[in-house]
Amino acid sequence: MKDVYQRIYETGIIPVIKIDDAKDAVPLAKALIEGGLPAAEITFRTAAAADAIKAISENYPDMLIGAGTVLTPEQADTAIACGAHFIVSPGFNPTVVKHCISKGYIIIPGTSSPSEVEAALELGLDTVKFFPAEAAGGLAMLKAMAAPYGKVKFMPTGGLNEKNILSYLEFNKIVACGGSFMVKDEYIKNGEFDKIRELTENAVKLMHGFMLHHVGINAGCEEEALKVAEMFEIFGFASKVGNSSIFTGKVIEIMKKPGRGKLGHIAIGCNNVERAESYLKSKGHGFIEESRVVDDKGTVKAIYLDKEFGGFAVHLVLNK
Repeated sequence: MKDVYQRIYETGIIPVIKIDDAKDAVPLAKALIEGGLPAAEITFRTAAAADAIKAISENYPDMLIGAGTVLTPEQADTAIACGAHFIVSPGFNPTVVKHCISKGYIIIPGTSSPSEVEAALELGLDTVKFFPAEAAGGLAMLKAMAAPYGKVKFMPTGGLNEKNILSYLEFNKIVACGGSFMVKDEYIKNGEFDKIRELTENAVKLMHGFMLHHVGINAGCEEEALKVAEMFEIFGFASKVGNSSIFTGKVIEIMKKPGRGKLGHIAIGCNNVERAESYLKSKGHGFIEESRVVDDKGTVKAIYLDKEFGGFAVHLVLNK
């Protein structure tokens, strides 16, 4: 099984949920999974938290489950025993953090100051929660606080919504964002699980930012590629000759020799290739590992899916 931190990163958005009645846990989990977010942080703000975690764990064993608002060692033990994969606390409580470390639990404690980040580092942690994110100064505060700590990753939670979450996710020190805007209390209490699925789908689309990046056309040789490029110039598209291809306009690439795909390739832009890859894998799609392109910072820049779409190979690329 993948490292839990990697699963958190690939998920990108962790729904933060308060459940008053454990009977709502399974249909809620189903809505999140169908919406594209197979993860949940169930907060210990209610007496139903432990039973909710257990119900989700038993019915959806592959779902990533966190226990939030954990205030005591006993709550941490209960959460793990019920099937939680990681513990999240609102603040930095040394007693809870040390207990979790001693038990081998993954703990993501809340921080809102450099002193708390350093307390986490002192205990060997390198991933912390930033809470309450917006009230504590938002992304500007987080960037300023994160600057001295090169290896520390943050999970901001509190005040994040569809209007600001993308700006947080663009910051390279974010492991994931916690949010409740798609799982509001009233939706759960009223059994509006279709609404939760719809809002989750919208959040996933926003996070991935899928868009047509360019279309590649296979030509037999450079001479043929030049002729095809000239044809597109009737639309006023300027051609730019590269080493292996010719771009005409911004979204048409003519390959100087046949590449992947019977007819060529289609590049789909996304905001984060690893997150998009994980999402598409959950939908049953595979990838060609040898096609993976990684830069010197470890960022995945591109990767091909393992099936052609109408004679075209398809690959993911970064939008920027």
